[in-house]
Parts: sequence; C-alpha cells; structure tokens
Amino acid sequence: MAFQGCTPSTQFQQWTTILLLCYLGGSFSCGAQVIVNPGPQASSSSFPTASFIFGDSLVDAGNNNYIGSLARANYGGNGVDFPGGKATGRFCNGRTVADIIGQLLGIPFAPVFLNPAAKGKAILRGVNYASGGAGILDFTGYTFVNRIPLWQQISMFRNTTQQIMQLLGPESGAALIRNSIYSVTMGSNDFLNNYLVVGSPSPRLFTPKRFQERLINTYRSQLTALVNLGARKLVISNVGPLGCIPYRMAVSSTTKGQCVQSDNSLVMSFNSALKSLVDELNGKYPNAKFILANSFNVVSQIISNPGGFGFATKDQACCGVPIGFHRGLSPCFPGVPFCRNRKSYFFWDPYHPTDAANVIIGNRFFSGSPSDAYPMNIKQLAALQLPG
Repeated sequence: MAFQGCTPSTQFQQWTTILLLCYLGGSFSCGAQVIVNPGPQASSSSFPTASFIFGDSLVDAGNNNYIGSLARANYGGNGVDFPGGKATGRFCNGRTVADIIGQLLGIPFAPVFLNPAAKGKAILRGVNYASGGAGILDFTGYTFVNRIPLWQQISMFRNTTQQIMQLLGPESGAALIRNSIYSVTMGSNDFLNNYLVVGSPSPRLFTPKRFQERLINTYRSQLTALVNLGARKLVISNVGPLGCIPYRMAVSSTTKGQCVQSDNSLVMSFNSALKSLVDELNGKYPNAKFILANSFNVVSQIISNPGGFGFATKDQACCGVPIGFHRGLSPCFPGVPFCRNRKSYFFWDPYHPTDAANVIIGNRFFSGSPSDAYPMNIKQLAALQLPG
C-alpha cells in the first residue's frame, strides 16, 4: 500500500500499528487433487462461461486499489509469481483460489468491478467484487477506513446484471446469469477484524453465540439476495482455522507452532451453523444449488501433515518482518524480504496462503470429495442441469 505523504519509516509504523489487528479474508485450505466425474445430471449447455466473485482479501484481485483503504496489496513482493510479476492488488505472491478455480473452469481472470475497463464485453466472463478487509457485517474491517462489505458487493452485482441485460437482451442475459458460478468467501474478517479486535465494541454487545447468530442471519439475507438477482450455482467457503495463521500465533501466548484453540473453537461453531444454512437454502430453493467449500477441514489436514502436501513450512510467513518465530507481525509491504523457496511455504504473509497452497485449495474444491466440498464439488456443480 502507499501512504501519501508518509516517509518509509512512518509507513512502517502505520502498517505495524494497523496490521497488528490483522486482515485475513474468508477461507483457505489445500490438499491433493481428487478427480470426480460430474453427476448424471451433467449438461454441457449449462456449463458456466462466467464467474462472479464475492469476498475479502483471500480473493480480492485489486478492488482495494481504487478506494482509500489501508488494506491494499499493490506493492512490494505481492504478485512476484503472478503472470508478468506485477503486484495487481492480490494478497498473494501469485494467484488466488478464485483465479485457480476460474482456470479449471476455462474462464479467464475476472476483472475487478472498480477497474474502469470492467464494462461492455469485458464483464461477460465474470466480475470480481471482493475487497480486502470486508466482511458479512458492514462494521467489520473498520480499522482499514474503507473496504467494500458484502451488502455493497451485492449492490455492485445488481449493477452488473443490468449491464448484462442491456448487452445480451433479457433471454440471453438471464441465461448467462443463471449458468454462471458464484463464489462467496466471507467470514474470517468478522472475527479477526471485528469480534477479536482489541477495543472492538462487538464482544461487549454480543456473546459469541449471539454474534454468530447475527452473522448467520445476515448471511442468509445476503445469499437470498443473490438468488433473487439470478444466481443459481453458489460456492460458499467456510472459515479456515484462524488460530493457525502466523499472525494469531505470533500475538497469542501459545507454545511455538501451536494453534490458538480458542480462535478455532469460535470458527468451528460458526462453520457448523453455516453448513446448516447451506442445507436450509438448498431445501428452500430447488432451482438453485449451494455448496460449502470446507476450508477448515482441508487446511487442518495440511497443517497436521505439511510434508505430505509438499510444504516444508506450515506456520511461518514467507513475506514478513523477521521478528519472532512466525514472521507474523506485519504484511508484505515494500522493502520487506520474502523467501526464495515460496513453493515450500503454505503462508505467503501472516494471513494469506501462497500461490502453491492456492493451487491445491482450488483443486480440492473443484474435484474433491464431500469432505472438501459439500454436498458436491465445483466440477459437479458446474455441470449440473438445474430446473428453470
């Protein structure tokens, strides 16, 4: 990120102060690829040609470049392994999970909504609305000044649907919207940059149970709004084990290398309620299909056996100020060193996975078993013929 009018030392201090609060996104995971054939209802006519992406910094591809946000990634080592080696605004050394899944579907990288070039035919293969620091709740991520909460992302999508209808006409436009893939990666910031922030009013106003209920009730309304706008094939990522990210381990008084179990307990309770919500929505909308991408399960597998997945380092950031064991106290801002052997690291920075991890994540969600994506994987969802 670039702080206008700041010297490099001041920039470091601001980053350190703000980002000790952390800014992870919604979910992360990985594992070996499993090939699963589409179900008997597969139909090539329904296979998606566009992908619409909602979420946080795990899938933000540069929307935050266009707003006055403290959560930005268009600088430093970010993007070093992205095509062209450019920092696009992705919080990663390379591609996000959404990028990988798009490639598996044969869909090009979706332009970000706030890019002035994201108009006309450019939007017919999909649009990315994700924003670093964003959450299910509008208040989430307040420490970053600006971010695009999920309700606002849905409003942006409404604008996109109107453009598609104008470009293609009502019938063809509705078909494109109906057959597209929709991914929603939200929830982590509602804990990391809301409920768990020191000084946040949320813990004083809500017990953990009531806060979870508020999240689920709001999420239900948001996902329903997407269905009402024409979305039919929706991938909802649950929240990964937040207690195992380098940042949370660095600031918590746990044994070196041990996850923060209290964080993970909060997440597990939310994820259980989210799975019930997916079941509820599938029962309520027979002409739509929701699947749950099980980030918590898959990333837990990698952490318990990193070598089995090709990783040598599971609990340290590749890019981060070398303070403490986890390198977990700063983001990957300009001048911060990053590791050479990035494919052996699961975490790129204190909050986000590397490109190597995202490749495994995307493949597990795309063609994995029901423990990876429930009740079906993305490959099966993409080929599914839904009733009109």
